[in-house]
Amino acid sequence: MIDCSEKLRQLRLGKHLTQGQLAQRVGVTKGMVSAYETASKAPSLEVLIRLSRVLGVTVDYLVCVDAPRYMDISALDDSSAALVIALVDKLAQTRQEPPR
Repeated sequence: MIDCSEKLRQLRLGKHLTQGQLAQRVGVTKGMVSAYETASKAPSLEVLIRLSRVLGVTVDYLVCVDAPRYMDISALDDSSAALVIALVDKLAQTRQEPPR
């Protein structure tokens, strides 16, 4: 695995999870999460898949392959999903505009 231990740590912190909480949700020990975050051990493919689901990213993103992040909006109704998509599009457009 490419060393993306810092990305894993940042994603965990972004979800406001402790190492213990993430470990419990993924089905590994807190020590294993710590080892993943310090790059002393690499998670198995099965654990990578579970990490990606808990953290809301693709496995590609988690292992530092250039891939966009995603957000699961399948639980939203069509109207709410359209609002989220419009907001994301607007934010992406704003980032691309040159400063004034």
